[in-house]
Amino acid sequence: MSNNTMISRVENDRVLVLERIFDAPRDLVFNMFKDPEHLKRWWGPRGWELPVCNVDFRSGGVWHYCMKCVDQNQGEFFGMESWGKGVYKEIIEPEKIIYVDFFSDAEGNTNDAMPSSDVTLEFIDLGGGKTKLINRAEYASAETLKTVTDMGMMQGITETWDRLEEVLQHLK
Repeated sequence: MSNNTMISRVENDRVLVLERIFDAPRDLVFNMFKDPEHLKRWWGPRGWELPVCNVDFRSGGVWHYCMKCVDQNQGEFFGMESWGKGVYKEIIEPEKIIYVDFFSDAEGNTNDAMPSSDVTLEFIDLGGGKTKLINRAEYASAETLKTVTDMGMMQGITETWDRLEEVLQHLK
């Protein structure tokens, strides 16, 4: 698996597993997920920014953010805001982050009409300054997983992780 290749598979019809190797040490990759200033530099697909990113990085803490499309070339998406909220369930630094991911509004109220997911991020030290990131997102059903994939989530996460790799290369 090369650095820019993301492996994806579905388990039990409702668990999306994504894997990618980053050319950066595990501590650095982990820190990219806990520091709001880092998250603002790479979270979201290309053409989207994070004007709001509030992180309370602890078990029971909340990550509340807004992605906003700033790319006029994205047509009807330009100017659109997409709010999200993560509630951290468990953090084992620098190995694992477990959280529930929700769609939300600007006040942090979850949008129950949209699917949530239980996310486990594993950071595996491969030695030689390389880290394998495994993202397991479990949905309530195969239908809810299909809903998010139909919304373009795979393209979004691919671009997001590409942006993460670019930021990591500048920080090494």
